[in-house]
Amino acid sequence: MGTVTYITEEGLRKMKEELERMTKVERPAISKAIGEAIEKGDISENAEYDAAKDAQGMLEAKIAVLSSKIASARIIDESKIDISSVQMLNKVTIRNKTNNATMQYTIVSEPEADLKLGKISIQTPIAKGLMGKKLGDVVEIQVPSGKMQFEIIDIAM
Repeated sequence: MGTVTYITEEGLRKMKEELERMTKVERPAISKAIGEAIEKGDISENAEYDAAKDAQGMLEAKIAVLSSKIASARIIDESKIDISSVQMLNKVTIRNKTNNATMQYTIVSEPEADLKLGKISIQTPIAKGLMGKKLGDVVEIQVPSGKMQFEIIDIAM
């Protein structure tokens, strides 16, 4: 059993839709491609067969990973989220103490992370550094370019 992943209802729905697409659309398409390659005769030197078998292996691996993520997913009760300190699903506004730039991130589970939408994974150094901290706290976070200091200027839903 893997680790529990806390996720929003919408995030879980998207993962289930992706799994359904892979099992009901991609899997039969690959099986059909393998069948067609076999019909062409000698599969020992058949590049189409090899490519289809490789694609099948990769797809099955993706299906297995996604299935286990869904199995270990727990829906977060968004009504119970507290904003007295930083936690999952909070929208956190931080100020970089070096250049005064402000950034706003929502902390989400790994499958829901999307930097373009300002959603960062709980697994990232910034999210890990912010977890449990309170409004006005200054946190020092190790980023690839070194240590940076951020002040928490807002915690919201």
